[in-house]
Amino acid sequence: MLSRNNVSLRGKNILGLEYFSAEEINLVLDTAKEMKNIIHRDIKKLPTLRGKSVVTLFYEPSTRTRTSFELAGKYLSADVVNITSSTSSIVKGESLRDTLLTLEDMGVDAIIMRHSAEGAAEYATKVVSPVIINAGDGAHAHPSQGLLNLFTIRQHKGKLAGLKVAIIGDIAHSRVARSDIWGMRKMGIEVHLAGPKTLLPRFLQEEPGIFVHDRVEDAIKDADVINVLRIQLERMKSGLFPSLREYARIFGLNKQRLALAKKDVLILHPGPMNKGVEISPEIAYGLNSAIQDQVQNGVAVRMALLTLTLTGGKNNEITD
Repeated sequence: MLSRNNVSLRGKNILGLEYFSAEEINLVLDTAKEMKNIIHRDIKKLPTLRGKSVVTLFYEPSTRTRTSFELAGKYLSADVVNITSSTSSIVKGESLRDTLLTLEDMGVDAIIMRHSAEGAAEYATKVVSPVIINAGDGAHAHPSQGLLNLFTIRQHKGKLAGLKVAIIGDIAHSRVARSDIWGMRKMGIEVHLAGPKTLLPRFLQEEPGIFVHDRVEDAIKDADVINVLRIQLERMKSGLFPSLREYARIFGLNKQRLALAKKDVLILHPGPMNKGVEISPEIAYGLNSAIQDQVQNGVAVRMALLTLTLTGGKNNEITD
């Protein structure tokens, strides 16, 4: 049985890790550890969310996040419906507000939402009453990705506090980077950032526990974890760096730069990867890589979020 320590996420909207306490993050990670056991069963099923309905509402493309939320709901016996903008009345001009109200009227219990506009998930909480889980809003936040990264680090390192994590790449356009930074700082991790100056938000340089470097090598040196971010060409204007070839040469994670980190350094990447640009294939598939673990852990963490927000994680609803 899980120890709750009087912390509950029941009915809580999951908008960003800046709204989480360290105790709430630990609750999610501990619950995810229990849930991961389910993924390895021959029969992947719990009755935890039987009778609950969950909708994934995605206005942007997704493979890992949407699929893992769908599987998480189904493993927990929820009824899951997937809606994409290209196959719904959204293409006919239906507003976000009307779509949300329609789903609420149908009696859904949770809406998992991805939208290109920052603040869209928070707006949804002001319009409807089901639990809203932010699956990415513009470049603002991606809380479940931040949580699964923390879960993966703790799984491999056995702890979080006191670790040095280097986040390298396109930080300015990355909702993953923001969620990582918020979550990691709450858990006592020292965060080092590096990338082109045009892709490093200035406000980060004023935050305690965050160190911004001009050179990737300085950020990576003696790191316990390196989190590599994708160049998000779809979100940026041209001219922020000379070329992909130049980016790979100056900022890409290769074998030579990896040697500067600790020998047991853990490599993370939220995916999809631009192999040969921000990360070399030999590192992406190497012994230090936990990228595939992140995918599996994503299902466990999202199972935990659904369980905790829709049931409170009652002991009689989570079994080994």
